[in-house]
Amino acid sequence: MTYKGIIFDFNGVLLWDGRLHEQAWAEFARQVRDEPFTVAEMAVQMHGRSNHAILEYLTGQKLDFAAAHELAQQKEAVYRQMCLDLGAAFQLSPGAVELLDWLVAHNIPRTIATASEALNVAFFGQHLHLGRWFDVGKIVFDDGTMPNKPAPDIYLRAAATLGLAPADCVVVEDSHSGIQAAHAAGIGHIIALGPAPTHPNLRALPGVTQVLANLGEVQASVLFDL
Repeated sequence: MTYKGIIFDFNGVLLWDGRLHEQAWAEFARQVRDEPFTVAEMAVQMHGRSNHAILEYLTGQKLDFAAAHELAQQKEAVYRQMCLDLGAAFQLSPGAVELLDWLVAHNIPRTIATASEALNVAFFGQHLHLGRWFDVGKIVFDDGTMPNKPAPDIYLRAAATLGLAPADCVVVEDSHSGIQAAHAAGIGHIIALGPAPTHPNLRALPGVTQVLANLGEVQASVLFDL
């Protein structure tokens, strides 16, 4: 079967920034509860989830938008500075530029669906030049109006943004919660991205069609019958 469009998760897929987020959240968790995240907590409670959801988990409290936003900005300011400190190493993940250039050249509908919030999306757009490949104004992000992954809403909205049925879309994800969201949305082809040691676990998740190590392995001409 071939597909009509593609939706990318961002953090961990188009940008391999997991360690930066882990470092920033570890420090913030230590400030909030006197101990950092464990590895297991990061896999389940951090990766793929919105700042609001993570902060409610860390504090053990229901937070309104304003309270969560204020706390999140403290952590995100640290994260964004870490990105800038990388200098030339702050760039899209291996194979991303080549794949995105191919999608543009063949006019394949594409967008991003990310748990990142507005300031980070603007930061990525500016420093990673996302406008070269995406309509930045149509990127689906955590605007506080929809349930967090693993709810399907973010991928339903992204597919609608492309004018496509979810079954006609490919999604590239790296987190368990994101894969659950894509599966719940009825996405037609789910690519799970991760290093080799994670492949058995990723392959076992419901809905996963392929497991790849990087975006350079995506066979776009086969997926889109070109």
